[in-house]
Amino acid sequence: MVALKKLTIEGIDRALSKAERYRLLDEPCEAESIYRDILELDPHRREARIGLILALTDQFRVDLGGATEARAFASELEDEYARSYYSGVVTERLGRAHLSREIPTSGDYANRAIREAMTRYEKAQALRSPGDDDALLRWNACARTLARHGFQEPEDTATVGLLMTE
Repeated sequence: MVALKKLTIEGIDRALSKAERYRLLDEPCEAESIYRDILELDPHRREARIGLILALTDQFRVDLGGATEARAFASELEDEYARSYYSGVVTERLGRAHLSREIPTSGDYANRAIREAMTRYEKAQALRSPGDDDALLRWNACARTLARHGFQEPEDTATVGLLMTE
């Protein structure tokens, strides 16, 4: 691979804005590249870490290849609320990606993943700051998805391997 060019410290804020725009334009690979450039320069930049998690999960519809890395980034976030919330996001998005697959086990996989995400969101909700309803909004979206697809509680409550570890 050709040697990559390094960002400047002064350019990080503009790069973050550009990466967010790429995500909004449904160009997650471009956003991922920018977040990686930022993290190369400032490995602890919270906005870039979270952005990278989201850019990786944005790609799940077509490629689950970033799932392990997204899980790892979520588990490395600095506070327990963020770890729980973004672990839930990764797991939920994996579940939603499986909803669109046409293989025999995809429904079961999606059901279990979405339920696991709900558990993560409940944990985050207990840790949230006053007025931060993000986790309960995600929990409600998951509950509606389960109802829309007619998913019942799995008979065997074991996970299916994709789900997060503490």
